[in-house]
Amino acid sequence: MPANPSARLTRLTAAAAALGIVTATAACSTTSGGSGEGTKAGGTLTVASPYPTQSLDPHGASGASTGTQIAAQAIFSRLVKAKPDGQLAPDLATKWEANAEATSWTFTLRDGVTFSDGSPADSADVVASVKRVVDLKGPNAANFTGIDVKADGPGTVVFTEPKPDPALPGKLTLLFVTPSEVTDASFTKPVGSGPFKVDAFTPGQSLSLTANPDYYGGAPKLDKLVMRVIPEVSARMTALKTGEIQATWGIPDDQVTQLESNDALTVRSVPATSVYTMWFNSGEPALAKPEVRRALWQAVDFKTIISSLYPSTGEPSKSVVAPAVLGYTPLDPPAYDATAAKAALQAAGFDFSTPLRLQFSGAEYRQFIQAVVADLNKVGVKAQVAEKESAVFLEDLLAMRWDINFQSLSTPTFDAATNLGRLYTCAAKRNGYCNPQLDTLLNQAGSTSDIAKRKELYGQASQLIWNDAVGMYPMSLKIAYAWRSEVHGLEPNPSYLPDFSTVTLS
Repeated sequence: MPANPSARLTRLTAAAAALGIVTATAACSTTSGGSGEGTKAGGTLTVASPYPTQSLDPHGASGASTGTQIAAQAIFSRLVKAKPDGQLAPDLATKWEANAEATSWTFTLRDGVTFSDGSPADSADVVASVKRVVDLKGPNAANFTGIDVKADGPGTVVFTEPKPDPALPGKLTLLFVTPSEVTDASFTKPVGSGPFKVDAFTPGQSLSLTANPDYYGGAPKLDKLVMRVIPEVSARMTALKTGEIQATWGIPDDQVTQLESNDALTVRSVPATSVYTMWFNSGEPALAKPEVRRALWQAVDFKTIISSLYPSTGEPSKSVVAPAVLGYTPLDPPAYDATAAKAALQAAGFDFSTPLRLQFSGAEYRQFIQAVVADLNKVGVKAQVAEKESAVFLEDLLAMRWDINFQSLSTPTFDAATNLGRLYTCAAKRNGYCNPQLDTLLNQAGSTSDIAKRKELYGQASQLIWNDAVGMYPMSLKIAYAWRSEVHGLEPNPSYLPDFSTVTLS
């Protein structure tokens, strides 16, 4: 496959086309920003993410969190990265190719790449990074478990698997390469080969980065990038309007209209790769029956909740994954019927005296969760809101200390293999659900290079997950971004992961 680092996109060869990259819907502009004339190198860009960064370690327990991934793509390189439209592009690797069966993938690395401490970044670091992800057993470990990774000289890495894996390059967009000798203590001020270097980090509050002059793609135009966390929406919007911050995203509907009327701001929305996902803990006796889980889904008037809270950026979801993701298959959500739902719960022997803990993290979701709990309470279900700080939420999520878990679950690889294949197998143990039939479908979908067949199999898997109500999948959404007029080159990202390396200030 030809590699051209200066090209906007690099398309896959026929062998890699089985990855099933799907182009996302183009962003729709609601106001016009500056043309970029008068931009100059230098300056400090201060942004506020709706997601706190609790850790800079991309391999461990926080590796799949949006906050850690936003920071990681600024600090580290990956073999392959996904562009906002879903295409794969070179990063540390310049080209990649599979054998005929897609059981072996060979990646050729870019020459002369160094980490920010001056040490070379080579194949040994890639191998060590994969091993560390698997050893730490974090959220992304399932993408690489069972894969044999070897260095073939300093500039080549070979991934070998016992079965075909046409989605491997897409999965590698989640693998951030760190130095071989990295330790857990290294992530207070980590060394990476990305466009920025860490200047200071306060977990859950702020991350200060400076331009990496040795970045292979050329130093960013910014001198400094500051990522702040402002949990309360009103405070974040005020900070944007006053210029305390210059960009933010994940903006609620009730704020979008106000921002659009501000001539100093550009507001754009992009269809997300995310679906509001509310897993049931099927390992809990009260939630073990699919009849109970389906009835709980039927008991919530999601259509009214969405039209009230998200009239512009939300719509009822029709699948486990977003429309831009390979494997998307439209399905019919349960029709809201509180009376029928209560009757179904009674018929299934549901214990109405059992409280259900509904955990979430993020102030922007508070109204949505409260509305869901109110509807469940109306049919006699004792649902309780459990709002948690990000670090506690993540720890409890992995430890299964919840009955219903809410996440805005993104698929940054644009491929259902990343989430369905990683999170819904019996081996994953992520939601208490185990179905050998589903395992078979996911294994077949992940092992074929036929794109049409993969779509069909993931569609069947989605139908099974949907019918068994492994969770409630109420809403797909758009992500609203806003930035001040002095900011140029910011491209809205459908997975909440904007790239600041190309941004300039005027």
